[in-house]
Amino acid sequence: MTLLPEFVLKLAQGKNLAFSASLNPNGSPHLTPTWVDTDGEHIIINTTVGKKKHRNVKRDPRVAVTIAEGANIAIIHGRVEEQIEGELAKTHVDKLSQKYLGVDTFPYLKPGDVRVILKIAAEKVIIQQR
Repeated sequence: MTLLPEFVLKLAQGKNLAFSASLNPNGSPHLTPTWVDTDGEHIIINTTVGKKKHRNVKRDPRVAVTIAEGANIAIIHGRVEEQIEGELAKTHVDKLSQKYLGVDTFPYLKPGDVRVILKIAAEKVIIQQR
């Protein structure tokens, strides 16, 4: 695992949009915009159990995440090291809703949805800083 530089941590902690790429079964990329977070060691993405992104990383944990704030960009290549489902993931998506939307509860949760935290261990980090 590669340590995340302070620049990357700052981007992940900010209200910046990220794009995460996982691999489809045929090897083609699946790219999605997403909210992003960090625990200081990992890049953290929160998604719904059973969605394409989740199915892809269960099968193949290799991912790439790009976080951008204007011309400042961090590209993280790594692997989903841990998946955490349930109440902790629900609490985390509520935290992200506060960060990105200014609301206390994630407003897009559908009945039966189960949230999952994807903890990504960086293997390579590329920084473009302006």
